[in-house]
Amino acid sequence: MKSVVIYAEGDVRVEERPMPQLQADDEVLVRIHCSGLCGSDIPRVFHDGAHFYPITLGHEFSGLVEQWGHSVDDLKAGDAVACVPLLPCFSCPECQRGFFSLCKSYSFVGSRSDGGNAEYIVMKRKNIFKLPDAMLLDDGAFLEPITVGLHAFHLVGGCEGKNVVVIGAGTIGLLALQCAAALGASSVTAIDINPEKLELAKKLGATQVFNSKEMSGAEIRQSMYETRFDQLVLETAGTPQTVALSVDIAGARAQLALIGTLHHDLNLPADLFGQILRKELTITGSWMNYSAPWPGVEWQTAARLLTEKKIQLEPLIAHSGNPESYAAAVKALDGKPMNGKIMLKLS
Repeated sequence: MKSVVIYAEGDVRVEERPMPQLQADDEVLVRIHCSGLCGSDIPRVFHDGAHFYPITLGHEFSGLVEQWGHSVDDLKAGDAVACVPLLPCFSCPECQRGFFSLCKSYSFVGSRSDGGNAEYIVMKRKNIFKLPDAMLLDDGAFLEPITVGLHAFHLVGGCEGKNVVVIGAGTIGLLALQCAAALGASSVTAIDINPEKLELAKKLGATQVFNSKEMSGAEIRQSMYETRFDQLVLETAGTPQTVALSVDIAGARAQLALIGTLHHDLNLPADLFGQILRKELTITGSWMNYSAPWPGVEWQTAARLLTEKKIQLEPLIAHSGNPESYAAAVKALDGKPMNGKIMLKLS
């Protein structure tokens, strides 16, 4: 089978690999249809960030069921499915409480094991989410990134009736923005430094947008004066500057949900820390995208929103192609962030 394999830093190859075989009763063979590159994959491709090499990445993908083990009795040939990449232990104290994202003894498809950037994959049944009949197979590859924002909403008690502010209009931010609008947010504001992304945010339903390269935190905060209460701020960019900005622009008693992963130290000046106290902010860390019952309400909500066509995906895609064109698009990044989603199409 064809597979996109990472051999070393920047070494992306398309090659023939042996077909995977079922080894256990709870495994399922899936023919992959569509797989997306995640921002977390870029360090694995370019910065020696993978757990092992060579590795086939890919944890955001959809496909069709072909075979299954004896203990799998709820799937049939041709069922449309998506990958639920985390495989927690289900037995530690965290898992027993339903805190699956916090499991310390987990595996992960496309990171700790080979992933979906290949024509076929064998996964545990618990790593498979069956798609609704009315949902497009292509859309299934976006379930996992959509649930990232939905998990933050879940942790803070939802977004209905709140003034949601999304800092970072990348893929995760633009998906979260659309989810917030669909789930009843009173307003949705997008903040970024890229005018094109802000223009796209407006097209996707943002009530208002602000360029934090052109405006100070104080200026943005003043511009949001009418929506300063019942505020939920999502930080999705994952930089020290945007984390500081989320504190600076927040209104009184705002909720701050931190989603983006930092790769540089965050130094919080005393006056900025003071804002957390003086504005009585609530700060919530959000890690991955799972809750009980497995894999969580986030996945059910994402599937519903996609089936109801409440989320636009096409404007988020920068490239979609076969293994060769996908590998070329990944290599062209040269370690830089994506400016739109890179998708691998296998059927």
